[in-house]
Amino acid sequence: MPPASARPASARPIPLWLKIAYSGFLAVMIPVYWANYGPTNFLYFCDVALLLTFVGIWREDALLISLPAVGILLPQVLWCADFLVQLCGGKMTGMTSYMFAADHSLFLRGLSLFHGWLPFLLVYLVRRTGYDRRALPGWTLLCIGLCLVAFFLLPPAGAVLANPRTPRDVNYVFGMNEAKPQSWLPPIAYLAVWIAALTGIVFVPTHFLLKSTCPSAGNLS
Repeated sequence: MPPASARPASARPIPLWLKIAYSGFLAVMIPVYWANYGPTNFLYFCDVALLLTFVGIWREDALLISLPAVGILLPQVLWCADFLVQLCGGKMTGMTSYMFAADHSLFLRGLSLFHGWLPFLLVYLVRRTGYDRRALPGWTLLCIGLCLVAFFLLPPAGAVLANPRTPRDVNYVFGMNEAKPQSWLPPIAYLAVWIAALTGIVFVPTHFLLKSTCPSAGNLS
């Protein structure tokens, strides 16, 4: 059981069956993703969120659960919408096109469905543990660190790689199309605008939404 500083005394405990089921999913997903995509795949925001949630549910730590909630709720809701549109034969953003790619096994694509259930799970978890307001600055700093690593150390958009499944343009730091980098701004300027946009358009609104609709981690009844 986590220390009192990590879990409010009045917080409702997270069911053991959920912890075991989540752990079982990761026990399958991590080695499969590692074999197919390589270790850098786990630097995507969504994968970092998945791992933080794993630690958070076992520790019942409001901050570790609030961090991924404030960071990925809106993008993953967009993922769900895009997936449903494509499933119905339409076209939205194209961000889930890989879910319909024949060169990806059905099993591999099935594992990626975590993008669809993770945001709903995070809402449930935040309501049980409370929302920790430190999540906004915490995730913003984590976002900056992940973006800098992706920009300076990982393959850019359009890179030709030995394994075509190795991630390029991780977290879209070179543009929204991994096949080629954006050209309307100098790369470093685009990176700065991208981080600012994520913070102002995604993280801050989610923070205020969670703060207004979920109990506070320090005042959970």
